[in-house]
Amino acid sequence: MKTIIVGAGSDLGVHIDGAQLGPVQLLNDLSGFYKGEAISLKRDENIIKSRNLSDRRKNEYEIEKFNTTLYNAILEKQKQNYFPILVGGDHSVAVSSALASCKKYTDVGIIWIDAHTDYNTFETTVTGNIHGLPLAAITGYKCQELRYFHDGNIIQPARCVVVGARSIDEWEKDNVKYSGITVFTTEDIKERGVNAVMEEAFQIASKRTKGVHISYDLDVIDPELAPGVSVPELNGISEDEAMTINEQIVKHIDQVVSFDLVEFNPLRDINRKTEQIAVNILAQIIKAVNDKKEMNTSQY
Repeated sequence: MKTIIVGAGSDLGVHIDGAQLGPVQLLNDLSGFYKGEAISLKRDENIIKSRNLSDRRKNEYEIEKFNTTLYNAILEKQKQNYFPILVGGDHSVAVSSALASCKKYTDVGIIWIDAHTDYNTFETTVTGNIHGLPLAAITGYKCQELRYFHDGNIIQPARCVVVGARSIDEWEKDNVKYSGITVFTTEDIKERGVNAVMEEAFQIASKRTKGVHISYDLDVIDPELAPGVSVPELNGISEDEAMTINEQIVKHIDQVVSFDLVEFNPLRDINRKTEQIAVNILAQIIKAVNDKKEMNTSQY
């Protein structure tokens, strides 16, 4: 299986600007050693982006339009047996990548590595930032307006695991509580250790599925270490813990069918600290997928 990096240059899901620039920066960083295929999609610069915090449906139409194009591009490459590595962009772009894998593989689980559970709906969102709704949309909890382009299965909540959560909106808590998803908090990681949490996460996400989609949001890391995100949350995980999470993903790469890295905002980074972490994460995943390809080839 060949890798393809898909740049998703959109920050329409958050009122703060900058995440749309992340894919270009990271693809440029990777160009020195990544020789595989890459495509880059960017939001229409003519769009007048809404930043109105009282608008609960900010940029809804524009996001759905961008994600439709993104979904079709990813799905087409998956049909050609590519392993897609989506580089965002804010986390709303993950609706496309996760549901494309659902369409391709029918039954998949998901591990959502994030400081937030992203399980708001249009009724419960406080900010109207749609990057706080994608996991609800992916698992079929309302938000159908964000997945009109998809006519396949959704990801079953029982096969959905959030890792690293520490910020859940008050109205969002009931959505999460009754959803059936599993949530491991930052505190769980500190108490149990990354390896134990990720092992259980893979057990849940891979049970009776044909693969696991990984969606890795850089805001899971403490902002002192990774400041280059749009919505930082204090008391996050360490860089070592972040890389150990990635090592666990590499360990289980045979179960992984697609991967996102999202929310890098170069306008908020300091001394390129977040950028370097992001490059290291992506480099490990690219190598793991390529190693898997070579191993499979050598068996014939």
